[in-house]
Amino acid sequence: MNEVSAGTRSVVVEREIPYPPEKIWRALTQPHLIEEWLMKNNFKPVVDHRFTMSADWGGVDCQVQTVEPYRTLSYTWDTKDLESVVTWTLTATNTGTHLRMEQVGFRADQEPYYRGATVGWKRNFTALEQLLSRID
Repeated sequence: MNEVSAGTRSVVVEREIPYPPEKIWRALTQPHLIEEWLMKNNFKPVVDHRFTMSADWGGVDCQVQTVEPYRTLSYTWDTKDLESVVTWTLTATNTGTHLRMEQVGFRADQEPYYRGATVGWKRNFTALEQLLSRID
């Protein structure tokens, strides 16, 4: 289990998305959908499941930490010398879902990772929203 120490930074992206939590949950947990907005993967929404994600730039080793269907999903996100945890929180609203993603664990000496994640997650959210508009 990864320990995220004090003095680390987080990247947080939050958006109101006009779809129910159940629909967003599918896009966060079904491998063929995750591949469309994030990366190739062998994800399963099962606590302790180890999985990898891969892209042109390399790969990420992950392990599922929390699965609360339609509410919370978290997994470790380890690449090269970055050890972090990604947590998705879904909150139903009158107009859809408030979706929050937080990646914690960026050390002070990991500014390039932090900047990359700040830009990357915003891009991923946009791709996720585009996917949601296409699927039933």
